[in-house]
Order: sequence, then C-alpha cells, then structure tokens
Amino acid sequence: MASRVEFFFDLSSPWTCLAFHNLPGVLDRTAATAVYRPILVGGVFNAVNPAVYAAREQADNRRMQHGWKVLKDWARLAGVPMNFPSQWHPAKSVQAMRFAAALEDDQAALLRFARAAFAGYFDRQENLDDPDVLQATADAEGLDGAAIRAAAGTDAIKARLRANTEEVVARGGYGSPTIFVDGTDMYFGNDQLPLVEAALKRQLSRTPS
Repeated sequence: MASRVEFFFDLSSPWTCLAFHNLPGVLDRTAATAVYRPILVGGVFNAVNPAVYAAREQADNRRMQHGWKVLKDWARLAGVPMNFPSQWHPAKSVQAMRFAAALEDDQAALLRFARAAFAGYFDRQENLDDPDVLQATADAEGLDGAAIRAAAGTDAIKARLRANTEEVVARGGYGSPTIFVDGTDMYFGNDQLPLVEAALKRQLSRTPS
C-alpha cells in the first residue's frame, strides 16, 4: 500500500512555494501519494508561533536577512522563479486560501490553481489577496473562476479553512508547509523534504512485494 503525504499549505509562503514544486519529485521516487490541505498560516502563527511577527519587525535580524539569500539559492536549485519580495509582502492570504479551500475536494483543480497562484505572487508579483486577480488566475487555468469565487465566500468554505487550520495546529504544526507522512510523522518546510523522502523510502522498504 502506498504511503500517504499530507501537505498543509498557505500560498503566501515562499518556502511553501518551493516545497510545492519539489514534492512531486519526492512522490515519484517513492511511489507515495499526497493530499493537499489549504490552511491560513496567519491563524497558525496567532495560535502557536507569534514570534514570527516580532522577527519581521527587526530590520537588523541577521537570520532573516541571510534567509532571503538562502531562499534565492533554493529557488535557483529548484528552477523556480522567485521575484520576491514584492510590494504586497507580507501578503494577506485569506482570499486566496478560501479559493483553495473551495477546490480541496478536487485535488487536480487545486493543484492547477495553486501552481498558478504561486507563479502569480512569487514571479509576476500579483496581489494574492485580490479576488479579481484570483478569479482571473483560476480562469486562466481553465477553471470556473466566478464559481470558485462564489464558493469561497460561503460560510461552509470559511469553516472548512478554519477547521483545516485548527487541525494542523492540534497535530503539532507551527507554520507552512507542514507535512505529515502516514498521519503522524511530521516535517516542516522545503529543506526537510529530504527527510520526508527518507521516511517514505523506509516505509516503502517495509511494504511486502
């Protein structure tokens, strides 16, 4: 039986963008499957990781300054355009993640929208929190942007996004992307994908042929 990866994500995170692009290779090499789960990372930070906000206020924070350089290095390695930060950073992602939550039951459509939204924000520097931009992004992928926009505004989708966010916090997550292998084995961030792959390969080696 194939191992399953859960990928809890927010479209406003550059490291999530990289992990999103790098995860398919991991899945291919390990015969694993993935389920993509939209969350609101601001809700996660508010609940368990408020230090993120304080760090952003420190203009001389060496770790964060070096992090921009490392981000570009990882992007170059992955072949992912990273025209970032833009005027919209740090972005509000509520609208975008509601669009994503509206697509969660159609994983193929969610992947198409997410890939395009990542490119819009991290390459073309579009406003991730503008419903008109998000609708156009969906339309460009052959999706029904107007229908997704309407669904994104419903109480059911708002509740779903909130529930996903609360779930990842309850399971130990503290940011985006939070990645689980087979339910309980948690990893965080693009740089831990080699550990995800190693875990999946261990599972694969235990699977009867």
